[in-house]
Amino acid sequence: MGTTSLLKAIWHAFTALDVDKSGKVSKSQLKVLSHNLCTVMKIPHDPAALEEHFRDDDEGPVSNQGYMPYLNRFILDKVQDNFDRIDFNRMCWTLCARKNLNRNHLLISDDDAFKIWCIFNFLSEDRYPLVMVSEEIEYFLRKLTEAMGGSWIEEKFEEYKLQLSSKQQCLNVWELIELVGMGHFSKGMDRQTLSMGINEVFQELILDVLKQGYMMKKGHKRKNWTERWFLLKPNLISYYVSEDLTEKKGDILLDGNCCVESLPDKEGKKCLFYVKCSDKSFEVSASDKKKKQEWIQGIQTCITLLKVGRPAPHHEARQKRRELRQKQQAEQEELELRMRELQTANENKQRELEAMRKKLEEAAANAAEEERRRLQTQSELQDLYRVEMEKEKMVRQQMEEQVAQKSSELEQYLQRVRELENMYHRLEEALEEERQARQDEETVRKLQARLLEEEVSKRAELEQIHLYQQQTISQTQAEKQELERERLAKESALQSAMQQLQQLEADRWGALEQYEEVMKKLADAANNTKSWKDKVAHHEGLIRLIQPGPKYPQKITNWGPAAFTETELSLREKDWQEKKNRPPTPQ
Repeated sequence: MGTTSLLKAIWHAFTALDVDKSGKVSKSQLKVLSHNLCTVMKIPHDPAALEEHFRDDDEGPVSNQGYMPYLNRFILDKVQDNFDRIDFNRMCWTLCARKNLNRNHLLISDDDAFKIWCIFNFLSEDRYPLVMVSEEIEYFLRKLTEAMGGSWIEEKFEEYKLQLSSKQQCLNVWELIELVGMGHFSKGMDRQTLSMGINEVFQELILDVLKQGYMMKKGHKRKNWTERWFLLKPNLISYYVSEDLTEKKGDILLDGNCCVESLPDKEGKKCLFYVKCSDKSFEVSASDKKKKQEWIQGIQTCITLLKVGRPAPHHEARQKRRELRQKQQAEQEELELRMRELQTANENKQRELEAMRKKLEEAAANAAEEERRRLQTQSELQDLYRVEMEKEKMVRQQMEEQVAQKSSELEQYLQRVRELENMYHRLEEALEEERQARQDEETVRKLQARLLEEEVSKRAELEQIHLYQQQTISQTQAEKQELERERLAKESALQSAMQQLQQLEADRWGALEQYEEVMKKLADAANNTKSWKDKVAHHEGLIRLIQPGPKYPQKITNWGPAAFTETELSLREKDWQEKKNRPPTPQ
């Protein structure tokens, strides 16, 4: 809470002391107020300082502008961050609520009204008298509705805005307390729900509580898990025994070097995460995964804001809304200035147009008089022109006759010129055709010469081919005659061999017949010999018979034994040897 917020609370107390609303307060009352301020903010109080400061003034009351220098010099300049701001606000609230708060028909307690008063000081504009504009009213009511678990109805607020003063579009603190206390935007909600919603918004905007709730914390010494009520603020996490905040157990100081990370489930605990600071780490267990993620995200947001040196989110959002309103106001003022300039320029232009209209009317009157004189002069000139026109008409007729004659001559001349031009064009076309024909003739002549050269070359090649063919034919005919002779010789030899083969075939068949007859005779002789040998053996015993046989070794051929005589075999062997030694005849 800066000096501006302190001044807002003191302003409420000062205006409460102004009973007759004259804008001035007696010195005795200012002494009591200054003493209470010094006591609450733990500043040494100097009673003589007030008398010394206003020594030169009259004995009458002191205005707000007269009290401000004393307040800045002897109180605000000595303020340190070692006092309880809630006690400071309650002291100022007590002074102003006694006079201004109307408790009739209110659904909220004095404590809830005090919290709304603090929220008003936070969201009101930095100008006096203090008011809250419609945009901040909507922001507060929207957050209050969300805290109560309700749904924001945009149309309902738009209807309420129409009821506000068309000039002001804002509320003072007592009107805001009445608006919330009468339940205009909390219909259907009981008093406890409304009180809890006001308390939640108060903790977020005034106490900078970004998040709160029960979680389990692991001890550093005994290592046991204990349920604690945690409060997340921009620069620390406080944990208490319960949510009534009566017994505080400790703080976790946050800075830009801290970090928060998720932990796996262990020791029977789920949804774990730990906050690591420069000196120690804290292990915490949330009730479910959603709560765990919300706490991790909220703590990480605080660490990030501390690292970059930015304020809490609701402070930064309030500053952005104010800057946007200031920008819009500046644009509106610039637009109004521009409109006034345009209106002034328009008025000047209207005056100029009026002066111009008068000048135009005078000019029109002068023009009418000039037109009258001109018409009179024109009538006189028309009479004069009529006489001149008669003369001119006669002269024009003579000229037209001469022009007609000249036109006829000119037409004849132009006709001859067109005929000459046509003859010239036909002559040019004939010359162009002759030139083109000469070019075509030259092209054909060159083509014929090239074809003749190619024909001569082809004829020489054909003659060489013809000579080569004649030589080849002559050589082929000689080879053909030689081959014919060889073929005839081979056919003669083949016929002779066939005749010999036929003769040999006939001889073989004759030899086979003779062989069959001899074999038959030999079988009969063998049977007779066996019968005779059996008889001799039976009568005379074993007698070895000497059988007749040839005097030379028996010859055996392919046609059987003794098919040829020795002489025939010798001739056949000699003939076969000659054929074997004879060289083969080329084909």
